[in-house]
Amino acid sequence: MMSPKDKPLVWLHGEVKTPPFSKAARLDVGYLLRELQKGTVLSLPHSRPMPQIGARCHELRVVDEGVTWRIVYRTDSDAVVIADVFAKKTPQTPKAVLNAARRRLREYDDA
Repeated sequence: MMSPKDKPLVWLHGEVKTPPFSKAARLDVGYLLRELQKGTVLSLPHSRPMPQIGARCHELRVVDEGVTWRIVYRTDSDAVVIADVFAKKTPQTPKAVLNAARRRLREYDDA
């Protein structure tokens, strides 16, 4: 149950559902997102800073059955903003994902 102090999730892009996420991975993501909503600061191995996207930006890292999922998010004072959800297939985050996350967050801030 959410507390009035918990931050809402704002989904700009992507979703977490089964499939393509396994039930276990979906539960892991749900737990990690709830922790973020409560104000918990996550670190490796669950979350990694993404300063190349912007201030307060991070990626959640969830290992699934043969797939590693990433959820790009930013912690604002009033919300946890989800900018992208994608399957990580290369060692580096694709430039298209970085650019799309920057654009979505900029549009969100301008709205």
